[in-house]
Amino acid sequence: MPEYAYVSTIGQDSHRFGEPVGVCNIMLGGVSVPSDRPVLANSDGDVILHAITNAVSGFTGKIILGGIADKLCLEEGIKDSSVYLKKALEYLGSTEIIHCSVTVECLVPKLKPHLEEMRTKIGELLGISKNSVGITATTGEGLTAFGRGEGIQAFAILSFKKMV
Repeated sequence: MPEYAYVSTIGQDSHRFGEPVGVCNIMLGGVSVPSDRPVLANSDGDVILHAITNAVSGFTGKIILGGIADKLCLEEGIKDSSVYLKKALEYLGSTEIIHCSVTVECLVPKLKPHLEEMRTKIGELLGISKNSVGITATTGEGLTAFGRGEGIQAFAILSFKKMV
């Protein structure tokens, strides 16, 4: 009978907001979310998918953001963060992701109306049930720049199952 090891990794990402523009949309967890301020980023600035990508890189050791994604974004014009995540997943081999937990810190936009759609999208991207994806959001009581509305930050913890 095969033996398995269970490993968890963490990833983080953050972006500053630009000046208010009225109504725009930002990408979070692969979902378009209404906002009054754009995210300042070379890519679509999806901090949730970036944090998840960084967590995958923490397992594989293959740097995607700041490496492969820079080439895709800056040289090939690919701004979609789901492409970067899919690229990171290519390095997992037979390892399975079994759970994803995300925490987002921001004052705006309000995320509660979009959490279920984000869970579904992240589950699809990772090849797991949305029931294995958890997302929480906090303002952090305004103690950081994120909680004061200056930007948005996400942390992701992924749990993996691999054969040993």
